[in-house]
Amino acid sequence: MGKLERQMRFLLELDKQKEIGRQTYLADGSRKEGDAEHAWHMAVMAFLLADYANEPIDVLKAVKMALMHDVVEIDAGDTYAYDTKGNQTKRDREQKAADRIYGMLPEEQASEYRALWEEFEAMETPEARFVNTLDKVQPVLLNDASGGKSWQEHGVRKSQVMERNAKTHEGSAILWDYIRNIIEENTKKGNIAE
Repeated sequence: MGKLERQMRFLLELDKQKEIGRQTYLADGSRKEGDAEHAWHMAVMAFLLADYANEPIDVLKAVKMALMHDVVEIDAGDTYAYDTKGNQTKRDREQKAADRIYGMLPEEQASEYRALWEEFEAMETPEARFVNTLDKVQPVLLNDASGGKSWQEHGVRKSQVMERNAKTHEGSAILWDYIRNIIEENTKKGNIAE
């Protein structure tokens, strides 16, 4: 199989990401967002909010990382942030998915995009820390805009939200301060349980 054919097959495979549902509602609360919408939203955030990163970042790399970070969910599914049982097997499921999905690409691109996913997961570079921050900020923004719909639906407690965001400040202290205020307000409103 030639390079172009492998790339096209990968692109068709990525179309499946549009079918993967998440637990976070759109800002208007009309329906839950999909994985592809989430990745697109984060990619826009990566270049729009890059000035708020704690460290200088390669913006194009951050955008690529945002677009590629949940590709594995085509096979592994989206594991809800507060699903304790599902999170126990998440890494295994995602590793297998990464092998198959990134492996569809020509070798050089397979290596690059797999490495971006691994880098995102490890959170050891400025880009990975920043994109991970965006991955935490985005659902908080949508939950706030929808009146805490997903938080209420799942009975999410403030301690869970704070634990999930324990490293959010590492990518951007400014964005962490911004969403911490949103978390506090939603706790006061009862959208997040004490």
